[in-house]
Amino acid sequence: MSKPGKIIFWISFPLTAIITLLLLIFYLDLANGPLAIFILTIVAFVLMASIRIILRHKKFVIRMIPTLSFVLTVAILLPFAKPSLKTKSVAYYDNPVKTEVLTLENGQVQGLYNEDKTVEIYGGIPYAEAPIGELRWKEPVNKKNWDGVLDCSNFGPRAMQNDSSAVVNSLVDLYAEKSWHPDFKEGHIEPMSEDCLNLTMWKPAGDVSNLPILVYIHGGSLTSGAASFEDYNGEEVAKKGVIMINVQYRLGIFGYFAHHDLAKESPNGTTGNYGLLDQIKALEWVNNNASYFGGDKNNITIAGESAGSSSVSAICSSPLASGKFKRAIGESSSVVVKRAPHTFRKYEDAVKMGQQIMEEMKCSSLEEMRKLDASKLLNSKYTNSSMTVDGYALTKTPYEVYMAHENNEDELLNGFNVLEADAFVVPQYLFNPTNKSNIHERLVETFGDVFASQIEEVYKDKIEKDAFSAFNEIFSVYWFMYPHHSWTNMALQNGVKVYRYQFTKENGYYGTYHSGEMIYCYGNVKKSPYYYRYNESDLKLSEIMLTYWTNFAKNGNPNSEGLQNWPLFSYENPDIIELGNNVGPIKDPYGDLYPIIEAFIDSQIINDK
Repeated sequence: MSKPGKIIFWISFPLTAIITLLLLIFYLDLANGPLAIFILTIVAFVLMASIRIILRHKKFVIRMIPTLSFVLTVAILLPFAKPSLKTKSVAYYDNPVKTEVLTLENGQVQGLYNEDKTVEIYGGIPYAEAPIGELRWKEPVNKKNWDGVLDCSNFGPRAMQNDSSAVVNSLVDLYAEKSWHPDFKEGHIEPMSEDCLNLTMWKPAGDVSNLPILVYIHGGSLTSGAASFEDYNGEEVAKKGVIMINVQYRLGIFGYFAHHDLAKESPNGTTGNYGLLDQIKALEWVNNNASYFGGDKNNITIAGESAGSSSVSAICSSPLASGKFKRAIGESSSVVVKRAPHTFRKYEDAVKMGQQIMEEMKCSSLEEMRKLDASKLLNSKYTNSSMTVDGYALTKTPYEVYMAHENNEDELLNGFNVLEADAFVVPQYLFNPTNKSNIHERLVETFGDVFASQIEEVYKDKIEKDAFSAFNEIFSVYWFMYPHHSWTNMALQNGVKVYRYQFTKENGYYGTYHSGEMIYCYGNVKKSPYYYRYNESDLKLSEIMLTYWTNFAKNGNPNSEGLQNWPLFSYENPDIIELGNNVGPIKDPYGDLYPIIEAFIDSQIINDK
């Protein structure tokens, strides 16, 4: 090797090697794979670098052997650098203690105590028969009795869903916390199955009776999610004297596929709302089993966030759920709107997509569709993420139900976060962010020129200051705040007692993004793997919100001694409560935009006619 060649080698090779090593370390951390894969990759890198230096005087072909060998080794190892499949225990400590056997309507179950033995946890309790084979795309069927004691030490399998890559999930987390904290802990993916109609229950330990019940419906755009997510773990709720039950239901193509032939074969003429029917079946199960586990079937609150909240508002509108619960909590979504911006569609659109899916799958009958492997159905290019008016679970749109004074809840607690739409808008324009020069064009794409101009007039100061944030806020209001404004007013005119909030607490992690409030209101800040991003002020707010939520579940009023008064919403006093560093009544910040959005929706409806 010539002298210039040596200089180039000792500059370029170490630099390239260090960059390569750092990229590998970064990727392997994000991938959440087994530690062994990380170690093997580092060993392969060290061997490559060492042999490459030893062979630096050899011919180019010889010098490239260790490099190519390393590339081949990495290519073999990286596919294994991903979370492993593992069932998740309902307990969060080593060597958990089993509960006594609990007898339910269909048989006996045994779960685990929490660490201080104040709460009993029962995971994966089936509330209906597995919707597989001939039961795929049919109304949920009552669970048959089982023999022996069912082991409920683990969460039940998730509903079928497409998992995003661990790397993508980690990058989202990095974006949320604005920093990188490598830990190289192996991640785990919970099993999924069509046999997913199960629920998890947290109840105060021992013999209890007539306790209030909180039934929680997870979010995830009706296409993902599970009952096991730490943010809405029910342990702290149970410690407050409320039994919490998290429900799993069919998702995506398994939960919201619609077809005329399915409606024809159904004794109830229904199709397209199987996930919603699952939720209502679970609510029925809770009513039937409440006396067995010490709950009060006359004091049930349903709750949910995002698509779970959309589902709650739909259950409030379903004749099948009438009398099965008393009150509702809705966080960051509602379909009680003249035209819902998401998670709801026309029946005609639902069955049209259903036919397109049949053609995509090259099936000519339901029999053929039911024989398809679940994984193939998951690969459909069509997204089934919306409920519909099926004539059974929903006989009218939720808005029409409220207009007819036929909604089911007596009290309603609902609200939203500050940065609701950011997680959805930012990726859409990731490489071309919104600014003052393109915001009008982008608003026109959704609202048309007239309404876009009206919106810009309301937001002119914010646009001048920060067009990027103003654009995101406008869509937060359109997709999330306005639907809650509509739900509140429709419920209010029907005599429902309404409490409304805005979550404003910033922190080192999700802050006020969509779903950022959940970890607070169910008391799970300390359970977060990102607990280091929170502080004492977060724990304090979490205790306040947990108390508000459980008070509401107990008696329909979030207030109690020692808490800042949360005012009852009314036309005379339309204040909402701020939940953040400040806790107290505020004026709804988005009132000036609501009339424009309502007029825009009305124009859409008129144009359709």
